[in-house]
Amino acid sequence: MRQTAPEGRGPVRYGPPAPDTGLPVLPGLAGLLAAAAGRTAPEPPGGGPVLREAAAGYWWRRGLRTHPEDVVAAPGAPALLLALLAAHGGDLLLPRPCPAWWTPQARLLGRPAYHVPTPAEAGGVPDPYALLETVRRIRAEGGDPRLLLLSVADDPTATVPPPELVREACEAAVAEGLHVISDETWRDTLHHPHDTVLLSPAEMCPDDVTVLADLGGALTPAAWPCAVARFPPTDPSRADRWTDRRARVLDVLTALGALVPGPVAPAMAHALDEPEEITERARRAADVHGRLAGAAYHAVLAAGALARPPQAGRHLYADLGPLRAGLAARGVTDSLELESHLTARLGAPATGGHRFGDELGALRVRFGTGMFLGTTEEERAETLAAPDPTELPHVARALEGFREALEELR
Repeated sequence: MRQTAPEGRGPVRYGPPAPDTGLPVLPGLAGLLAAAAGRTAPEPPGGGPVLREAAAGYWWRRGLRTHPEDVVAAPGAPALLLALLAAHGGDLLLPRPCPAWWTPQARLLGRPAYHVPTPAEAGGVPDPYALLETVRRIRAEGGDPRLLLLSVADDPTATVPPPELVREACEAAVAEGLHVISDETWRDTLHHPHDTVLLSPAEMCPDDVTVLADLGGALTPAAWPCAVARFPPTDPSRADRWTDRRARVLDVLTALGALVPGPVAPAMAHALDEPEEITERARRAADVHGRLAGAAYHAVLAAGALARPPQAGRHLYADLGPLRAGLAARGVTDSLELESHLTARLGAPATGGHRFGDELGALRVRFGTGMFLGTTEEERAETLAAPDPTELPHVARALEGFREALEELR
């Protein structure tokens, strides 16, 4: 009799969803989606001109020269990353830890993927010296490293690597002939945008970096899938290489039927244009989740565990290794058991570090801050509007329950 694999343990490793905002859809976006509900055709492969023009403007405002012909859109980051990996070929290098959905893309294509340790100060970018050593080892063993995938506003660690680290890692990669894919999905979720310097690899190595961004990171609801990629701008001396790479991505998206739904496209273009309604919501959501992540961070430290201070996103990555004895007493000896235990105890996802490429024996876990927002739409709206959400009774109760769950493990 054929056995069914337990949920989350199939041949392609289960990838937990990215932490959601937990907030209602903005009326303006909902109106645009409703108005376009009669559209029966999807966007053309790579997105229509209006959507690509809006994406180009989004990157122009962030200091990256971009034209519509430099942009490709797809229904979500996983499909777009799969197309990028297929178009480039070769072996993939990525930091450890990294987003849970990255490695399965390479696995689906049958491509080797090699994790490179990150430095102590931040995740998302590999240690430059470890990167060089890994590239040389892969080549010595007959491999063909061609791509480095990194993130300058990281899931799962919620950190932003310092510009000098980004520069050193990218220069090392380019010197070894690697193309860089920079996942910047979370760049608009900085908790303290005026105090945090986020540097895109495309600013330093414009001819060797493709930027990927899922709009669900900050601008749109996760249920409306849309992601965009910015290719290196056209240049007469590089036109053939650029055209081939982008064309191959479009071929893969077409073969997959990975087209942006027609009714979704106007709302996505509106979000990329960043009117005040969108930017104000994004800023406010980042501030609220930043405060909640900060409170969770202090609770983790108070319990005797470790974590890097969160700087972006809606999550916190904690190392419960110092609590190993207390966890072992409860039958928890690895991150798979840690995930099961904490998810049941908290009643909310607590994703084990093994899903992000960390060793199974390392007791690391990602907590989402959405569990502190409230259980009803009214509570979540109140949390979003509060000057200090941690002072709200329902938020304070949720944080106290989180502290208690951690204190039990000591």
